[in-house]
Amino acid sequence: MKELSGRELVGYIKEGQARRVRQLRARKIFPRLAIFYDNDSPVIAKYMQLKQNYGADLGIEVTATRLKADSATAALRQAAADEATQGMIIQLPLTNLSNELIELIPPTKDVDGLRGDSDTATAMAIHWLLNGYNIDLTKQKIAIVGHGKLVGAPLARMWRESNYDVTVFDKGDDLAALVDYDLVVAATGVPGLIKSSMLKQGAIVVDAGTASENGIIRGDLDENVRDTRDDLTLTPRVGGVGPLTVAMLFEQLLRACKTS
Repeated sequence: MKELSGRELVGYIKEGQARRVRQLRARKIFPRLAIFYDNDSPVIAKYMQLKQNYGADLGIEVTATRLKADSATAALRQAAADEATQGMIIQLPLTNLSNELIELIPPTKDVDGLRGDSDTATAMAIHWLLNGYNIDLTKQKIAIVGHGKLVGAPLARMWRESNYDVTVFDKGDDLAALVDYDLVVAATGVPGLIKSSMLKQGAIVVDAGTASENGIIRGDLDENVRDTRDDLTLTPRVGGVGPLTVAMLFEQLLRACKTS
């Protein structure tokens, strides 16, 4: 089995980003990322911590603020108006508040691409991951399982704009048909959804799904697949898309600093 490790690629990206942060600070520009959330999901806590750690490594301030129903709008508007905050994220999913709050993030500060005006960090991460391992997407018959706002929908749009051969499988579709595809990107958040029998010989599989099951973060890929299919090229249980998603988030933040 071959692995597609985002962790292996991040070091080089991070080095260049740290250099750019130093250049910005020399110009008296101090990057700041503001994260907003509304629940204690372990998945959310994990990803916020990863972002805070990554920011600390680069010398970037990252704040995390829990939104409350009576003050959420005011908190977001304050960050939107704050010239010292170049990037804003609402950590999805929101469980107590409406996703309409995303519209309060100015397009110039939407470093996660949540508004739909730009590519999302996760979609960019998947693209960079495959390119980093020299996988020629023009030669792949591609299936994207899931059509969510963070991964499936923006990735499908990005790849179709590049004229890649992309089919989207949504809720209720027959996943047995995945066996006909060379590259499968799973992004449903349904643990263990993708079974070995659904994957063709020699397929490439990117597991971008995340969910909490009994306190353990699980992907869309059935755990049995990694133990029984040596022919596949797979993202690892840990360190696949996630590290690059965080890196792409800060890539967008640094670009926002240059245009602010």
